[in-house]
Amino acid sequence: MKLVTWTRRGLAAFAIGAVLALGGAPAPTSAQTPEDVLIVGQIAEPKSLDPAAVTAVNDFRILVNLYEGLTRYKAGTLQPEPALATEWEISEDGTVYTFTLREGVTFHDGTPFNAEAVKFNFDRMLNEDHPYHDTGPFPLSFFFGSVEKTEVIDDMTVKFTLNAPYAPFLSNLAYPTGLIVSPAAVKAHGEDVGRNPVGTGPFKFVEWKSNERVVVDRHEDYWGENAASQAIVFRPITDANTRVAEMLAGGIDLMVEVPPTSLGQFQGDGYTVHEQAGPHVWFLILNAKEGPFADKRVRQAANYAIDKEAIANDVLEGTATVAAGPTPPAFAWAYNEDLDPYPHDPDKARELIKAAGAEGAELTFYVTEGGSGMLDPVPMGTAIQADLEAVGFDVTIETYEWNTFLGEVNPGLEGKADMAEMAWMTNDPDTLPYLALRSEAWPDKGGFNSGYYANEEVDRLLEAARTATDQAERARLYKEMQVIVQEEAPWVFVANWKQNAVTNDRVEDFRLAPSFFPRLTDVKKN
Repeated sequence: MKLVTWTRRGLAAFAIGAVLALGGAPAPTSAQTPEDVLIVGQIAEPKSLDPAAVTAVNDFRILVNLYEGLTRYKAGTLQPEPALATEWEISEDGTVYTFTLREGVTFHDGTPFNAEAVKFNFDRMLNEDHPYHDTGPFPLSFFFGSVEKTEVIDDMTVKFTLNAPYAPFLSNLAYPTGLIVSPAAVKAHGEDVGRNPVGTGPFKFVEWKSNERVVVDRHEDYWGENAASQAIVFRPITDANTRVAEMLAGGIDLMVEVPPTSLGQFQGDGYTVHEQAGPHVWFLILNAKEGPFADKRVRQAANYAIDKEAIANDVLEGTATVAAGPTPPAFAWAYNEDLDPYPHDPDKARELIKAAGAEGAELTFYVTEGGSGMLDPVPMGTAIQADLEAVGFDVTIETYEWNTFLGEVNPGLEGKADMAEMAWMTNDPDTLPYLALRSEAWPDKGGFNSGYYANEEVDRLLEAARTATDQAERARLYKEMQVIVQEEAPWVFVANWKQNAVTNDRVEDFRLAPSFFPRLTDVKKN
């Protein structure tokens, strides 16, 4: 069976059948999805399939199967290893990286992968005068802000010169923002390249039908070992309960981000539940620029008011632990074990609120219906609302679909809201605080510091940590930063989550990754 034939003729009928099955008893899985085609239940519609233009793990899960970077994360770790580059040299001062590229690699459109293609990708992202810079936006270009220039040495050698030593550079090259796009595709499609993706990965793009599916097919001319599945269909199913029902009805083979309250439904025969700890932080952004949370005492009060243990154990069914600060414990070498989470202390919260003159303060709280790493955001938002109202706040929730939510939160909360849910899954202890806590990362400066927190010492520590070449020194700086940030409470530090997924018994060789970006090359259906 050809994939295109199945997707364009059979998927509509299959989807209707799956939906009808949801109205009654769950249908058996064995005959509903085609053999050799993996159906993945995603949490949302992708925003784009241009790796330089997106920020959500939901989109990245597709991208890492279409594209590749110079490095990738070694299986089961967050350590970078060769991918499109086979080796590299680093200058003694840590500012020059010279990469030898892999021979014999072509993009899915048949054009060659070479040093010119690498230079094109990074120049497009970083140089405003590049002829294809307007194919952006490039929201995570911060990852490569240290790149001063990219040079072609010869066809298969490329050199990056940095403006200072930058410890996370190799790791950031493995992050989806560093994935390499076909220059020919960018030139052909311009701003629409995100709807017409062309990479070098084990799968190639077939179609994207909005709010229904993204289909990728096995790339038969892949430079490495061919993918085990003929195709993958990524289906956006925004509502978590519907996603669970689809899984039970056999409409999908693999479901990511299973709601904690639904995990028990997949504990019996016919399913496998997968869990993997990773560098995840779920927090509340507080508007530190205006309103009640401009006062540190009120921000601390919110941390004391919210019963995070109850959220982790009751709402999240024990699938998360309480967060103590902005750095997740998955980064063991950089995590400050001396920090204890804010305890649940409503009396202390009321005392601080009274001292700040914020009794009865009205708060607007942005909540999302679902999104990458957002756990169970509506029940969590409701529990948080109740805890805050118990200490005297008047909290109004505004709920948004994921991409709309990001469009409201990422540009900043000024003039709109006092607080917002957020989750980050990162590759290095530098990433989240550098992009979301520095004063130079305010939204009007291109960052994700949506609550406008600013502290000169935190800025200094973060700048020093990313340029330190000794890991012990980096660890010291990050641990010092965590102490300051926890005390100043620009966020409510809520939870660190173990990611999960469920597969049916037809799926073999699926594994979650600590990076949260599973490569599906080896996954097959029996």
